[in-house]
Amino acid sequence: MTSQELRKKYLEFFREKGHMIVPSSSLVPSDPSVLLTSAGMQQFKSYYLNEKSPYGENVTSVQKCFRTSDLDSIGDESHLSFFEMLGNFSFGGYFKEEAIKYAHEFITKEMGLKIDYVSVFKDDSADGISEDRDSEKIWKSIDPSLKIVKAGKTDNFWGPTGSEGPCGPTTEIYVNNVEIWNLVFNEYYKDANGKYSLLKTPGVDTGMGLERLAMVSQGKNNVFDTDLFQPFNFFTFLGRDGRIIADHLRGSMFLIADGIKPSNKGAGYILRRLIRRIVVICKINSIPLESLISRVERAINYYNFYKELPINKDKIIKEIKEEVNEFNKIIEKGLNEFFKKYPEMRVEAITPGKAYKFHAVKIIHDAFYFHQTFGLTIDIIKDLAKKGGHIVDEDVFNREFQKHQQLSRTASVGMFKSGLADHSEQAIKYHTAAHLMLAALRKVLGKHVSQKGSNITGERLRFDFSHPEKMTSEQIKLVEDAVNEKIQEDLPVKMEEMSLEEAKKQGAMGVFESKYGERVKVYTIKDNSSQASSESPFSREICGGPHVERTGLLGKFKIIKEESSSAGVRRIKAVLS
Repeated sequence: MTSQELRKKYLEFFREKGHMIVPSSSLVPSDPSVLLTSAGMQQFKSYYLNEKSPYGENVTSVQKCFRTSDLDSIGDESHLSFFEMLGNFSFGGYFKEEAIKYAHEFITKEMGLKIDYVSVFKDDSADGISEDRDSEKIWKSIDPSLKIVKAGKTDNFWGPTGSEGPCGPTTEIYVNNVEIWNLVFNEYYKDANGKYSLLKTPGVDTGMGLERLAMVSQGKNNVFDTDLFQPFNFFTFLGRDGRIIADHLRGSMFLIADGIKPSNKGAGYILRRLIRRIVVICKINSIPLESLISRVERAINYYNFYKELPINKDKIIKEIKEEVNEFNKIIEKGLNEFFKKYPEMRVEAITPGKAYKFHAVKIIHDAFYFHQTFGLTIDIIKDLAKKGGHIVDEDVFNREFQKHQQLSRTASVGMFKSGLADHSEQAIKYHTAAHLMLAALRKVLGKHVSQKGSNITGERLRFDFSHPEKMTSEQIKLVEDAVNEKIQEDLPVKMEEMSLEEAKKQGAMGVFESKYGERVKVYTIKDNSSQASSESPFSREICGGPHVERTGLLGKFKIIKEESSSAGVRRIKAVLS
């Protein structure tokens, strides 16, 4: 039975049982306490709290869901980031007996599958939630020979979605030793303080992953061999790495179709992590990046159940292509530098008769640097480590990363004083380029030049400076050449903390209309002629950062516009390529 037929069979089964079919809601939820829609019940959450449902008491749906909690497990037989949730819900219309009987009928009679066993909630004395004896009795009345396993809160209690809301004990159905259906009985409300109270009207919230149902009904060993991943079978033959590509590419399509764009915040950062992980896996497996877009186009046409995909086809392709191309510009150098720094991450040969040394690699001082400069997320670093037969000490990584984030936040207020709109690696490159450009402007135009303002994004640099007249084309060329020369020299960018008085003594440039603290950060770029001498450096500025570690990471600098900003102030717009 195809996945399309499974969707139809499920919805029709519950429509005949008196349920209204409700379309999937967006992956971007209306509930501000959650980042993405992770369950079928989220769009119905308020109806469990006595708000009247416009659909009636009983509904059914196929809901698009996205979960990040299982990212480490993706690539095995059954875990996914994006998945489709078949669900039936009741807001006071029926409860445990009908829900369990419907589930048993659908699995055994409609699908012709054999249930291995079911699980029910044991108890939780800490929260005063009693054992679910009702579900156990109902299952025994349906099939006295059925194996029933009892489990505690970790396995058989679900919810709430977000910080508070409806929740309750669950009973889970296993087929071929795979959990395929989870029936949640919303009897309780958990408030923001963690306190449980009984709901006035108990409800039913069930969820069955379409991919897992397809796996057991189609007789496959994993979800990636089902027809749902047919557009991506070019990748899935590669094993775990190929499965990750297939999962992340499929998830990215649906996120973009629902209005999410790659960014460094919230759901946009999740999307960016997915796409960048794909790029790295393609690189280390010699998979052409061009193959990604052709598979996306196939998948958009294949998943015709979701009309938002073809409607947003151009946008999906554009966002994926741009993120892939942008990351591809820096990742090669990033991987080379990473393996140079951590050679133990490389794949190690196994010598017969010699014990294999399995160890945890500590990514400590460079965690923030590799993330900010090359976009190596923790997911990517863990993948690289796993390739070499190692594991990453993730706690150490996260502590170091958070420490550097805090330092960066302390050095800036709101939009950073340095004019950065965000902390993306491209914006950081433009920030360093601004320092080089100011030094070049002073060299070409004279020492009267000082910074009057800047606005830096991941796309371009805008810089205002004091100068009484329009620059000539020759002067613009000289500034460009001076900046590109320092980029070619791959000079180190050094940061020192010192008193404001000492910074001024050393000739550090600064926007002295700003209020600096007693101690400041000073970034210095020494050219080759001044490295081993007492000559003044090419650039020295008081700045909150952040910056790249070497100028060679910037690419080619180009001024695209020079114009008047105000009386006595000129404005330059420049890009890196």
